[in-house]
Amino acid sequence: MISAEPALEAPQRRYDVPAHVGVIMDGNGRWAASRGLPRIEGHRRGLEALRGTVRAAIDFGLDYLTVYSFSMENWNRPVEEVADLMGLLKRFIRNDLGDLHKSGVKVKVIGGRANLKPDIRALLAEAEDLTKANTRLTLIVAFNYGGRQEIAAAARSLALDVAAGRLNPSEIDETLLAQRLDTAGIPDPDLIIRTSGEQRLSNFLMWQAAYSEFVFLPMHWPDFDREAFATALAEFSARERRFGGVTAQGRNGKIKI
Repeated sequence: MISAEPALEAPQRRYDVPAHVGVIMDGNGRWAASRGLPRIEGHRRGLEALRGTVRAAIDFGLDYLTVYSFSMENWNRPVEEVADLMGLLKRFIRNDLGDLHKSGVKVKVIGGRANLKPDIRALLAEAEDLTKANTRLTLIVAFNYGGRQEIAAAARSLALDVAAGRLNPSEIDETLLAQRLDTAGIPDPDLIIRTSGEQRLSNFLMWQAAYSEFVFLPMHWPDFDREAFATALAEFSARERRFGGVTAQGRNGKIKI
């Protein structure tokens, strides 16, 4: 559970802490295979890594942490593995939701829900409703999520308003489209971390990642720990972020590099 271990003191650091970090939690299956274990054991260990990551995000002072927990493409996995993943989701919410709430974590779930079973939809709604007033950290769970599908849904929403005469096509711009995304009102991720050595987005936050920094780590997700998280943040702090301009920008405006 999130509060099962005492909070660790955040390391002394000079870098500019990102407000929002996205994490592609990759490599559970390969971690298990390298040890001769079933894939479900890799997913179980990955859940433990997620718990530690949430604790570290709180200690490091992040405002938002988005984790890619289940993509729309993941439905193509074997039926047994999908069932195991759904079971782990239920276990995480039932066992950890109370601790998340006590720790001041607000849970937000992005992704499609129409094709989910009623019990899963109910658990997701419960997690969001219980924690909606919390402000210490917003944990965004990308579940049954796809970046391209999210953008297409936003475009359909705008098209319906145009067809109904509620919107002039000339009024459509980046800001208006962003307001129709699942992440409306949430700042874009400053940093995206991916484990397992793969170097791609895999349909994760395709719109929002336009100016994100990327850190790709060779370790599989179950091995991701506080030290690895701190290493990624330190690498982020060494980057110069200009957003198309000539002056480096920090979390709260201009910073001296």
